[in-house]
Amino acid sequence: MAVRPNDEATDGVELSFCVVNTSKRELLARGLDAIGRERAGLGFASEVLVLDNGSRDGSAEMARSHGAVDRVLALSGRRGKAFCDSELLRAAAGRYALLLNEDSELQPGATRALHQALEGDRRAACAGARLIRPDGSPQACAWRFPSPWTALAGALGLHRRLVVQSTGGHTRLVDWCQSSALLVRREAAQQVGYLDEEFFVYSDEVDFAKRLREAGWLSLYVPAAVAVHDEQLSTSAISEPRIVELSRNRDLYMRKHHSPASARAVRWLTAWTYAVRAAVALVLPAHSARRYWRHVLATLHPERGIGLRELAAEYNREGVASPAGGTGARGS
Repeated sequence: MAVRPNDEATDGVELSFCVVNTSKRELLARGLDAIGRERAGLGFASEVLVLDNGSRDGSAEMARSHGAVDRVLALSGRRGKAFCDSELLRAAAGRYALLLNEDSELQPGATRALHQALEGDRRAACAGARLIRPDGSPQACAWRFPSPWTALAGALGLHRRLVVQSTGGHTRLVDWCQSSALLVRREAAQQVGYLDEEFFVYSDEVDFAKRLREAGWLSLYVPAAVAVHDEQLSTSAISEPRIVELSRNRDLYMRKHHSPASARAVRWLTAWTYAVRAAVALVLPAHSARRYWRHVLATLHPERGIGLRELAAEYNREGVASPAGGTGARGS
């Protein structure tokens, strides 16, 4: 289904929780429980939207019955993350939309901290939460915009020092934040035309932040807002298509925002970085040299291979062939 734009806030809703789910019913339930707890202490009107990306595990039915959920948008076919987030931004009634993955679990006070950050800086369009893993370890979640210089920093082993921006204990200006828990000013999103659906998944929020910056908007990293990010998607059995999709969309971003020469430079510098990691992994336990080498090949040849877009198309064909199996899906 497609949703009609709702580009003016209605019914006094201040903030819309917008969750994209792809066949992760148990994680979605935990995330919705956390949203329910957050809503209780906000002090302003909110709503919860769940976009189910064609799951076949009963996720949509569970969401419809969950006490925290106001609306469920169920897609009949698997689509990309940029498409799903854009649909939610269009459908939301709030001045702000908190984009969440199904594997993101807000910690107490996170929503209020993000809201206060955007309320306190009218120049800011996005505010990203501090992400942690289930074991409590930190997860990088804000970075400088990709360029040949950031790729060079990675090749020299300076990525964490010069590129990662999710550091420190105070709200700070950054280039872009991961969209796993990202509060967006809907006025700004509408102004730039939402997310670019050419980015099926990966680099979609980077391109979004870049276009917002070019339109005069800023992005903030808000460490006082914390969300647990399960990251199951990054460790799933379909790692090869994810590597392909990551590489092709990195290249798409570079070709869209930089010159062909810059795109080539980033391909070679990034491939070198992964090649070094592959060599080191040969002598380190619990590291996969083969996986790093797959990154090398996909980075040098982003036009090759089967990515998540192709897997989604296959999934959709299977759904048409076996209508009893479910309602379609998503691709992120």
